[in-house]
Amino acid sequence: MDTQKLLGEVAGQLLSGAIKVVDLTAPLGPNTPLIKLPPELAVDTPKVEIHEISKYDKNGPWWAWNWLKLGEHSGTHFDAPQHWITGKDYPDGATDTIPAQNFIGPVNVIDCSAEAAADHDFLLTVDHIKAWEAKHGAINPGEWVVMRTDWYKRNGSEAEFLNANETGPHTPGPTAEAIQFLISKDIKGWGSETIGTDAGKAGGMEPPFPAHTLMHKANRYGLASLCNLDQLPPKGAILIAAPLKIERGTGSPIRALALVPRG
Repeated sequence: MDTQKLLGEVAGQLLSGAIKVVDLTAPLGPNTPLIKLPPELAVDTPKVEIHEISKYDKNGPWWAWNWLKLGEHSGTHFDAPQHWITGKDYPDGATDTIPAQNFIGPVNVIDCSAEAAADHDFLLTVDHIKAWEAKHGAINPGEWVVMRTDWYKRNGSEAEFLNANETGPHTPGPTAEAIQFLISKDIKGWGSETIGTDAGKAGGMEPPFPAHTLMHKANRYGLASLCNLDQLPPKGAILIAAPLKIERGTGSPIRALALVPRG
């Protein structure tokens, strides 16, 4: 295959609009929902702040720019292996050491939107994944797998997005067995539309927070607070999820994009 010719064809399809670019990213600002953890367990990420440096004024007469205060895991973001204690020793497990090739790959979109609407604590199981593969085809090594729940539609309200009450947060996610099954298929990483890659009640699972614990133990990646997965086909799209190249970064806000054939 002539790869130069192939890239030229892709470029032409992008220019013509035959390949559509879908934005999978939530706006990042002071109202961006952030995870809330028990104070006895952890310190929370502070709110995103945007501060003006100049805006065509005495501080900069011909330009406008800002400085930001934000956490690595704010908004639509990438989880690197070093984010979790199980992945802390990987030399290629930080945002500045992960090979750039690993940020791009085919994406499998498992639609659980109906189940999540009926049950906010819905858990994706191995049987669900196998049934999806029987219908849409095998999940292959080096591919992304993301869970569509349409939860992103709650992103405008932190209370609705976190969906917590006196018993804790109630958001859909995967079982530990589902994550282990996907790792056995040598996937690139796992993504969700919720505040994190795990279900709301994942702290009580074995192991706790399996999407984090198991994925990062296997030197795989996580994507959280994704949007617009309802605009992607089950198979056939390419996901681009590149974090900022932060020194020893455990994660980063991203502008997640998908390349989708215009149907």
